[in-house]
Amino acid sequence: MAQTLGGRILAIDVARTVAIFMMVTFHFTYDLEMFGFIPGGTTTHGFWALFARTTAGSFLFLVGFSLYLAHRQGIGWRSFGRRLAKVAGAAALVSAGTFLVMPNTFVYFGILHSISVASLLGLAFLRLPAVVTLLLGVAVIALPNYVSFPALNSPFFYWTGLSTWWPPSIDYEPVFPWFGPALFGIGAAKALTALLPNALVPSAAAVQGVLARTIAFPGRHSLVIYLAHQPILISLIWAYDMLS
Repeated sequence: MAQTLGGRILAIDVARTVAIFMMVTFHFTYDLEMFGFIPGGTTTHGFWALFARTTAGSFLFLVGFSLYLAHRQGIGWRSFGRRLAKVAGAAALVSAGTFLVMPNTFVYFGILHSISVASLLGLAFLRLPAVVTLLLGVAVIALPNYVSFPALNSPFFYWTGLSTWWPPSIDYEPVFPWFGPALFGIGAAKALTALLPNALVPSAAAVQGVLARTIAFPGRHSLVIYLAHQPILISLIWAYDMLS
């Protein structure tokens, strides 16, 4: 049985911690570029562009993975609703905040919006066979490369990712293709629990090791860290820029 921390699965919290570290690393690099400490375009090409996609995909994969584990025995609507409200509320806060600071490139459908929608849509796929879910994930990722519709060139449909044009944004993860990694997560969790039924079962027994608690802590508070890290990073870089 997997180790758990306070009723949570330690391995998943550690995986979230890794994803958060990747996110902070990318945003720190992006902020250095924004302040002119590194060349323009650094984060939009090559390694850093792939790193950004991998980071976003990791979060969405974990959304699908956790969604299946939490609701495979039946959807817990109360807990699901509370979590969805927190993430959707945070997404709205990010949209409002970025619109005030950078209205031309504000976040109208970023990673938190994508997580909210993926969580909701994912409920419809919890009972499908793992292989089918994984194949659907491939289809969702591939579809925007082959299909787009001018009729979807409207603010009401930018979230789909199937428009032929959309406004620039500093963070844009539409349903197509980004629901794909969430489907991969659902399929992977379903396959793993079928092969190893006791591998990922939460329990109330807390892991007492200091190292385990330390590593898992960011993963247990990922939403707070997401909302707080950019204001902190930008403030620190701005202060350094002013003093240097």
